[in-house]
Amino acid sequence: MNLSLSDIVPPLRWTSPEQTAPIADDPRLPQAWWQALPLDRACKTLGTPQVAGRLADLAMACWGHLILGDVLPLLRFSDPAEAALTPEHLGRDVVHKLFTGVLERLLEPSGERVLGALPGARADRPLPELINEVFAGLDDRQRSIARDRLYASQRATLDELAQRFSVTRERIRQIERDLRDDVEAWLAGPSGAPLVAHVSWLRGRLGSAVPADDLAGAVPWHGADLPSLGIPAWRFVRTLLTDYEQVDGWLVAGGADELREKTRQLFTDGPRPLAEAVALVAQLGVREDVAERWIMSVPHLRVLDGHVVAWPRSVNEKAEAVLAISGTALTPEEIQERIGEDYSLVGIRNQLTADERFLRVDRNKYGLARWGGEQYLGIREMIVREIERAGGEASVNTIVQNLTTRYDVSESSVRAYAGGPGFERTQRGYIRVAGHEQADYQPRRDVSETRRCFRSRDGRWWHRVDVNAEHLRGSGSPLPTGFAAYLGMAPGGSLTASAPSGDVIISWHNQPTMGSIRPVLVEYGAQEGDHIFLTVSDGGELLTRFLQAAAPSLPPLNRALHLIGYTAPVASEAEGVRLIGARIGLPEGSSRDDVLNRLRDRGDREILAFLEGV
Repeated sequence: MNLSLSDIVPPLRWTSPEQTAPIADDPRLPQAWWQALPLDRACKTLGTPQVAGRLADLAMACWGHLILGDVLPLLRFSDPAEAALTPEHLGRDVVHKLFTGVLERLLEPSGERVLGALPGARADRPLPELINEVFAGLDDRQRSIARDRLYASQRATLDELAQRFSVTRERIRQIERDLRDDVEAWLAGPSGAPLVAHVSWLRGRLGSAVPADDLAGAVPWHGADLPSLGIPAWRFVRTLLTDYEQVDGWLVAGGADELREKTRQLFTDGPRPLAEAVALVAQLGVREDVAERWIMSVPHLRVLDGHVVAWPRSVNEKAEAVLAISGTALTPEEIQERIGEDYSLVGIRNQLTADERFLRVDRNKYGLARWGGEQYLGIREMIVREIERAGGEASVNTIVQNLTTRYDVSESSVRAYAGGPGFERTQRGYIRVAGHEQADYQPRRDVSETRRCFRSRDGRWWHRVDVNAEHLRGSGSPLPTGFAAYLGMAPGGSLTASAPSGDVIISWHNQPTMGSIRPVLVEYGAQEGDHIFLTVSDGGELLTRFLQAAAPSLPPLNRALHLIGYTAPVASEAEGVRLIGARIGLPEGSSRDDVLNRLRDRGDREILAFLEGV
């Protein structure tokens, strides 16, 4: 007998030696004997009950959650009821007895003929001949039903076959049932034993998931035609693999959804190198030579830069995965390229800035916050930080040297900011932060009472700009004082908001005024009537969200929601009014009248008109 124990026990092929050896090793046998030594020699040396005992111990310690039919597939034919149970359910003594019975039957002289169908052993007759004999005596009608329905890749319907042979659907169903019963009876008898043994071996060869095309090439004779049916032999063998589900080009033992979920769970803690990922997936019973292809077929997993990583739906989580694999900070452009999907660069930048998982570490680079490090806040804020570190005043040359060394900023930019508003010279030529009273400024209207200002779920307030021809030409535009004060501004001050397309200056002389946002509008392809929701992050970045003008056919409630930046469907008017109330700063439970009154006080006439028309 040329078979080793691992040939009939598939889990031995994917369980690590560190788990197997302490239980299975024996000084009378070579290392890894379960793979290298013929089974009959191992049983002769240790005794069949002792080999079965080692296998039972492994089943209890390592595979207690598997059904016995997956541990020792031959049990599916000798003890089908017990094969459907787990070692944990049956207990060690019962498992030992079952395993001993299978091994003893295999080692009986009559068992040699059964095993002759297995690769590496000698068969009395080729299996295709045995299979062909089963169908050789069929009449034309039986043969057509077997070929075109039982064993076809595209099964004929009962109606099609009934019309072809001028009989009822029930008669076709009866013939089909009789054919199935005849095949099952043949498999249960001595003539079918070689094929039963082959199918048992085949389950171990295929593993828990394999490309469906691999079945045809698993052994050479699978490609041979069965003359009595006019089909390749593998197509008949496929019907005997009743525990395999065919999904998306894969044969999967058990449920495909369950194996996919188990595979995804392996990568919930972060990316893993591909070689390590293949070894992990092999522990689920997937052969190592197809493990990478299986991983790539599982939804929400991706092989990226030699790593396997969870690949969820949101761009935030994809960016996090890209950075985790990179291990170093990347530019938004690099992240966009590595994601490789249809996400806008502006959208990725906004998410990197707004999501606390990311940390801006340079003018145009982001890392993961969990890596630690110092946040880049923009040139002006970085100058303030350098002055604070120096004790309140610092040399411009020292500031230039420190910032240009650590960050991707030019000397001219640092000097321009250091000589601009917000800084003043000391007597010895150093600079310090200019004195101001901005912190004490209180606007007449709070941002929650300010027209076109809306709070997002994270607590950040955004201002809606309704795009007009002046914006598109590049003109500046006024900002409400309540929103400017929310950004930390006061009369006489200025704020520089950085954006990929260029800085936007917000100044406050007679009233707050925002410089041109035309480059941002061009990047979005904005037109008159569209909307830009904007705010400024704590790090001084201009955050924007673009929304096209609502379709005139949109119901009034949805048009009102559109103006606060909410585009998802709502179940009722009450839900829509509640959402608007939350966005304008009202407490939970505010009434419809409260919302309408607040909108009226704020001056949001467009939203009010749509709600009053509901």
